[in-house]
Amino acid sequence: MELWPGAWTVLLLLLLLLLFLLPTLWFYSPSAKYFFKMAFYNGWILFLAVLAIPVCAVRGRNVENMKILRLMLLHIKYLYGIRVEVRGAHHFPPSQPYVVVSNHQSSLDLLGMMEVLPGRCVPIAKRELLWAGSAGLACWLAGVIFIDRKRTGDAISVMSEVAQTLLTQDVRVWVFPEGTRNHNGSMLPFKRGAFHLAVQAQVPIVPIVMSSYQDFYCKKERRFTSGRCQVRVLPPVPTEGLTPDDVPALADRVRHSMLTIFREISTDGQGGGDCLKKPGGLGEARL
Repeated sequence: MELWPGAWTVLLLLLLLLLFLLPTLWFYSPSAKYFFKMAFYNGWILFLAVLAIPVCAVRGRNVENMKILRLMLLHIKYLYGIRVEVRGAHHFPPSQPYVVVSNHQSSLDLLGMMEVLPGRCVPIAKRELLWAGSAGLACWLAGVIFIDRKRTGDAISVMSEVAQTLLTQDVRVWVFPEGTRNHNGSMLPFKRGAFHLAVQAQVPIVPIVMSSYQDFYCKKERRFTSGRCQVRVLPPVPTEGLTPDDVPALADRVRHSMLTIFREISTDGQGGGDCLKKPGGLGEARL
């Protein structure tokens, strides 16, 4: 169906209005800039996943495909002006399986993870990610381990299989023991699955701490600017000789050490606190 001449005029005016409105929102509305940046961040990852899928499919589901995803994602920090500093990478055990545990602040954790991700290491993720379009398929091809946290029996079964995989296939796994994203500038209590896994396999735990993002990112304030993030790899914690009865104390000990470092390396020395602060404070919006 052809459009009558007046309809083309309306479409042209709407297009011109859109072209004028978007730059205006970008420069004068921090909230709009936040949504634009997050939309591009998620959309770009989905697009990169589309490019990665045929390359990864050559091997099929294989942990070595994680190298391809890492290579394709490393540049994103430059697009957003985020400087990632890694310290303590020498603490990674050179040639044995281990369990990485890390704090979890937002989807931006992906930037720090890709910066420091060791070889043959895959994350343990919630099963919902598997259905996230091209990203879910790319993750599956890269060997990401999916668990259904709502079904405890299934999660325990998967963890038992992972323990065997760690030992027989020389794989490392990355776990966010808080279980969900935490924006409050501290750390939630740790779930114990990662620690049961390490004890069951008798492999070390490698804690990794990412500093607070509050200097450049705040979901509550709808603020997303450029900034700096430090990723600190802590010395491995051995689990040889430990039993399931030792897991609660082990989880508490690791969390305490991670929280101490988190407060030390975060901008205000206190882990960032709530990013909603009074004007003039560290949480003030910047352009």
